[in-house]
Amino acid sequence: MSFREDVPGISCDGAARLVRAAVDQAVVLGIRINAAVVDRGGNTIAFLRMPGAFLHSADLAVDKAYTAASFGFPTGQWMAVIGDNERLKAGIPSRPRVVVLGGGFPVEEGGVRLGGIGVSGGSEAEDEACALAALQALGFTVPS
Repeated sequence: MSFREDVPGISCDGAARLVRAAVDQAVVLGIRINAAVVDRGGNTIAFLRMPGAFLHSADLAVDKAYTAASFGFPTGQWMAVIGDNERLKAGIPSRPRVVVLGGGFPVEEGGVRLGGIGVSGGSEAEDEACALAALQALGFTVPS
């Protein structure tokens, strides 16, 4: 077994800054959120819960980050990917930790996926706005 130090990832400090930037955007929007960042393996690196944010949104934020990190595209795109495929409609949303609601984005730099960010607590559009604001604030690639 070898340990590689050249594998890119998100530092603890970077993850903390991402969730803080997401919360800062939530304050601007007047909402209460949970925000999470996971590494390439889906392990939670940073998490912030605003007082008064919905309790169930805590797990959703982590799982949105996990879903985005593992599949490499925003969670809000899942319904377009599923389309009319009945097997995908039945299978994908039933998988543990896979979230098809908007608010999760891969964290990428230079075409390399480093992990994911997930936000939950507002509407899908608000969750996405908070996650995107965090990515932009730290200079990460923002999905189009």
